Amino acid sequence: MKHVFVFDPKAFYDQQWKMDNILDGIGQFFRTQDKPDFSIQFSRYRRNAIGIVQEESEKAKPGDIVRVYAIGGEEILYDCLNAVAHFPNMQLAAVPHGESYDFLRIFGDDKIENFRDIPSLVNGEALHTDAIRWGVNYALNSCYIGMNSGISKNLKDVKQKLNKGSFIVFSKVSSFINYFLTAFDRTVAARQYDISIDDVDYSGQYSLIHVANSPYHAGKKTGASEATPDDGILDISLIKSSHALGTISSMRKYAKGKRPKNCVFVQGKKVTVHSNNHMWIQLDNEYIQDTSISLNVVHHAVQMVSVNDLSYPMASIPAI
Repeated sequence: MKHVFVFDPKAFYDQQWKMDNILDGIGQFFRTQDKPDFSIQFSRYRRNAIGIVQEESEKAKPGDIVRVYAIGGEEILYDCLNAVAHFPNMQLAAVPHGESYDFLRIFGDDKIENFRDIPSLVNGEALHTDAIRWGVNYALNSCYIGMNSGISKNLKDVKQKLNKGSFIVFSKVSSFINYFLTAFDRTVAARQYDISIDDVDYSGQYSLIHVANSPYHAGKKTGASEATPDDGILDISLIKSSHALGTISSMRKYAKGKRPKNCVFVQGKKVTVHSNNHMWIQLDNEYIQDTSISLNVVHHAVQMVSVNDLSYPMASIPAI
């Protein structure tokens, strides 16, 4: 097996010592191995990791498994996912050292630290895992359209302009203000969408569209609490528009793992969403604007590395 460690240096901003410790740990571990085959790379800009992984995979011995370790937050995980998806000889390990790592929370918050242990990851087993496909792009966790995606993009822009300490203080205030103002903006909170799920029409006015492959978002379990990333099914929540205060209440409930009364819940494999105006779309931690998007689940598109015999929760509905 060939092991490729891909670091996102941005995830270690002002913490070079932490990255140095991980580098030392990798070196110390492989010095004890017989004929180790590993490399360490650094992703310097978005999508850089895709080219890095491709180049490293070409150096692997014929028939070897290539295990890629995405070390950082959701941005490097997204890039590495799009480098390995649909290649049967490639596996992906998420090593959480960024600010968010929603996908790994499905194993339990108390298990997150285990995924930072290099020996455990090297010796871990891979789990067949679904992915959400949009064109040639893949997402591991979810797709948001509507209020949440627009607010998250605004907060991300604010973060880039502030230092870490200032952002932590400002983000809570900014998030509340954004939610409040957006709830009164009917072009976002009560937009008309043309929606098709497995060729069934669900068009209407909605505040939020959530296509989930896994149940967590922004560190919390959402109303798609039973979403399981290996069942071949997407869990889709459509929160109908309401008056401003009703919208805020519905969004708060959904963010706490509950489905409000105005939530339409569907399970399916293919989703198409269209709007007459550009929508803010959030695929994992990637943001795009478009008037249409077509998504589908790709069953067992990627092999995700687990540790200590951890597995996904049992799916409520088996793949068909």
